[in-house]
Formats: sequence, structure tokens, C-alpha cells
Amino acid sequence: MAPVTPSMRQFSACLRCVRQLPASNGTPRRFLSSTGITREELQTQPSKPAPPTPPPSDDTTLTSPKTTEVIPDFMQKWGTLDPQTVENKKQERRLLRREHVQPVGSRRRRAALRRSALQKAVEVPFEQLPYQCFQEARKVLLEDRKEKIMDIETQQLRIKNLTEQDPAVSGGVQAKEARLRSMRKHLNDLVILADINDPVVKRKFEDGQGDMNKPIYRYLADRKWRQYKRLVLEQRLKQMNVVPDLLPSLDIVADIDLGFGRKPVAPGDFVDSAISEKMPRLNVQLFTPGERLVTVIVVDADVPVVENDRFTYRCHFVASNIPLSPTRTSIPLQRIAQEDNKATDTSGKKIALPWAAPWAHKGAPYHRLAVIVLEQSEAKPLDITKLSKTKREGFNMRSFVDKHKLSAITATLFRTQWDESMAGVMERAGLKDQISVELKRKRVEPLPYKRRTERMR
Repeated sequence: MAPVTPSMRQFSACLRCVRQLPASNGTPRRFLSSTGITREELQTQPSKPAPPTPPPSDDTTLTSPKTTEVIPDFMQKWGTLDPQTVENKKQERRLLRREHVQPVGSRRRRAALRRSALQKAVEVPFEQLPYQCFQEARKVLLEDRKEKIMDIETQQLRIKNLTEQDPAVSGGVQAKEARLRSMRKHLNDLVILADINDPVVKRKFEDGQGDMNKPIYRYLADRKWRQYKRLVLEQRLKQMNVVPDLLPSLDIVADIDLGFGRKPVAPGDFVDSAISEKMPRLNVQLFTPGERLVTVIVVDADVPVVENDRFTYRCHFVASNIPLSPTRTSIPLQRIAQEDNKATDTSGKKIALPWAAPWAHKGAPYHRLAVIVLEQSEAKPLDITKLSKTKREGFNMRSFVDKHKLSAITATLFRTQWDESMAGVMERAGLKDQISVELKRKRVEPLPYKRRTERMR
């Protein structure tokens, strides 16, 4: 006869899952494995009856416009949308679009109700759903927000009184300015703390609907960027020696995304020469308020000089006077180039050195092409005529930054090397004489004592 031990073990495990263990206060504990069975045993509390509907009014102006609205056929195909059971973003959008009704409660609550209806189980009591806990938590958050608003009003009054105060009473002009800066910083922190726990703010930020003009959304975006993306960018720039080869130091304070056409390029990726022949697209996200003017420079940091057995730099692109703000993040270089071609006045142009396709000799190591975004001092426009006289070969990034009083706010890079389409790129760039050039590593002769050792072997 077969042993019965395995089945008995399974049966005892099921009993442990179903058995209700009393808690310290006498109420039964709920386990994840027994939630479905316990839910079937619970009885729903009777809800309050709905108030009677008012009698119809004789005034036609009070009639709701929804009754006369014609629903298109494609919306009727969406089926029944219940505000109590929609559980994903698509259904929520359809509910708002067709029924003009907001979904009720949180998604967890609606998902629990929908699964209970599908399984034909007894509905979970309202007290056990996350909706009531969510509402109670919101009451606490609203009280905290009221306190923060009162602190904000008090701080604004203090700043106003200090601004109108005589500098001699405040300890001098410098002491007064330093105190005002500290108070404004504290005011900005209070504004962020007033909204940082708001569930609506967090939901909008997670859905990508945050307004970057508001300090809370800039703070959340900056914090999310610094947790991962900035660390990766900083590591790539240091690992590939963009710092200190091009710049002595770089404090990255803005997010940057690089791409060619529809292809995004991560920092340090290899880009095919046929793709990099056209200008890239840039997206720079700032986290500080205000509009500023920036300069974009693309530099090749690995141009070989065979005669001197060393490397030098080559400038591939320079564009200045480009406006940038927390809400204006795109830098459309191709559109800027088209506008410059149509412009008749040279002072209105923004591109000083047009885009030169990156290229590399056959046999040469890969080339690092750094894309650096520099902020112009006090948002003053630069003279494009003077910038257009900049030499491409032997370009010195440090002297360029010092000469025009620029400060780097972010940077990224991509790499290029010889590939099957590089010859065509060089021919279209007017470099036919460089296509046949092939670089080879110079053989280093061993030292005399090593030669003798090799002969003895």
C-alpha cells in the first residue's frame, strides 16, 4: 500500500492556511493565502439608501446637456464602463471622454471590486478597502498642508519687512543680502514641503503631467534624475576621460538626452558614421527656474597627429544664443540650421560653425565626440560673427570657455570608428585623400636582454 504521509502533509498545510489565528485583541488575523476564503465568509454591511430623485423641473434651462449628447459608434464599442471597477489608465480615459465621470477611489479599490465581481464572490466590506484609509490619510495631509501654508505666509511677511528695512539696521548690505538669500531658500523649501505628500501631485508626476513651472515638480524630477540617470552620466564622462581632457571639472546640473533621428543614444554608445552624418537632436531638462541662453559645442577629443605621435582636438559644431528653460527643453539643431539658411541678417543667426560629420581613419582607435552645453553669463548673447572665426583643428575647449565667460551645465558623448560606410561619409565631406590612409601600430623592438632570452628559448 502506498504511503499516505505526503497527502497528510498537504492536508495539514491547507488547514494551517485556512485556520484563523486570533490576534492580541481577539480579532482573527488575515493572511494572504486565506484572504479569498475569509472574504467569502464576511458579510457586507447594508449601505444607506440613496436619496429620492427630485421631481422633474418644468424649466428647460436646467436640463443636463448629457441627455442630448450623441455618443459616436466607436465609443459605444468600448462597452460598459463602471466608475467603481475601471482599473487601468485606458479605461479611465475612456470613462472621462464618454461619460464625463471621474473614477471612484483608488485603483487598488477598483481592482478589488472588479475581481470580486468576476469571481462572483461576496463583496469586500468598504472598511477593509484602501479607500477609507486613503481618505483618513488625506485628512492628516490637509492639516499638515494648512500649517505649511501658514508658515509660508509668515515667511513672506518676514522677507517683505527685511526688504524694506534699512541696511544699517541689518548689519550692512552684504549681511542683509545673505539673510534674504537664506530666507528665500527656506521659503522655497516650505513651498515644496506643502505639496510633496499630496497624492494628486505624485500621480501627475508619475504620469508625466507635472508642470515644471512649479517648484514641487522640478524638485521631484531633480530627485529622480539624481538617483540613477545622473550617476550613469557622470560615471561615463569620467570613465572615458571627458573630464579632465576637455574640461578641468564639471558639475552636472541638467539632464541631457542625445539622439540621431529616432534612435536615442546613451552616453558613450557607438554611432554608425552614416547616422552621425546628420545633426543630432538634443533635449536638455533644467531644474532651476528662469530662462537662459546656452551654447552647444561638439568636440572630437581623439584626432591623431601622426607626425608628432600624439592626439589633438577638432571642433565639429558651435551654436550659441539658444534659449532654454524648465519648460523649453528641446534644442532643434536642424530647425535652427534651416532658419539660419533663410535669415539674411548675420546677427540673427545662431550657428557659428555648421555641423561637420565625424570621421575616423582605418586602423585608428575610436574617437570620443563630446556634446557640451554651456550657459552664457547673465544670459547675454554672443557675437556669432566672432565665433565663426573659431578654428576647427586644434580647438582648445578650456580657452574657449574662459574667453567667452561660459560655464558648463551638462555634457554627454558618443563614439565613432571606421566602418563600412565611413568611406562614403569622408567622400561627401571632401576628404577623398584621407580615405586610403590606414593607421597601423608601430612595432616596438624588445630590449637587448629580452632578445637574448628569446634566442635562448
